[in-house]
Amino acid sequence: MPAHLRPCAPIARDAIVCGDPSRALAIAQAVLPAPRMSNHHRGLWGYYGETGGGGELTVQATGIGGPSAVTVLSELTELGVRRVIRVGTCAVAGAEPVLGSRLVVTRAISRDGTSAALGSEPGGEVLPDPVLTAALAEATGAQTTGLVSRDLQPTAEDLHPPSAPSGEPAADLQTAAVFAFAARRGIAAAATVVVTVTGGRRLEDEPVEAALLDLAAGAAAVLALPQPQLEV
Repeated sequence: MPAHLRPCAPIARDAIVCGDPSRALAIAQAVLPAPRMSNHHRGLWGYYGETGGGGELTVQATGIGGPSAVTVLSELTELGVRRVIRVGTCAVAGAEPVLGSRLVVTRAISRDGTSAALGSEPGGEVLPDPVLTAALAEATGAQTTGLVSRDLQPTAEDLHPPSAPSGEPAADLQTAAVFAFAARRGIAAAATVVVTVTGGRRLEDEPVEAALLDLAAGAAAVLALPQPQLEV
């Protein structure tokens, strides 16, 4: 039995993860016809079920930030997860990408302690699985971009505008850690995020949740595709 998760339903080989437990519930209800709660321990709500196409899927909340995400992912991996897609949010300093934009992450810049603990160089590049990422971009129609992951909620001063040397306009709290963990453990990972803060303006809750559910539907469709080259 893992130290933090207490699964009371099966754990699928494919998983969608997000930070917020209530968001995990909303995603599970949207992509699984009959979701079953698989974890509620420590408030990390998780769900299991079959998609409309008959594939098994886990939807799991990770909590906020890289340390919590990697703790949960480590235990999911022990329980059999082999492919994971993060569905989350990010902040932008400038005017682009615009508020509400849907992004698929093609690289993350490590400026967080969790990625460093997993062996990433500070400021180094951490990459997602290319096959899963390409399929996610096609399924969602989202713009592809890089982002910077940090330990603290990014402020306008922290974010790199598109003209900065890093070339990464967006920032979040856990994508680099997710990619670094996946690379270290030999599982496939990808990420898609919604721009919820830009230039100090914040997107209202309703459009945020609608965008995230759309991205989650795309993620579920991708995980339903047979991809034998990703088997571990």
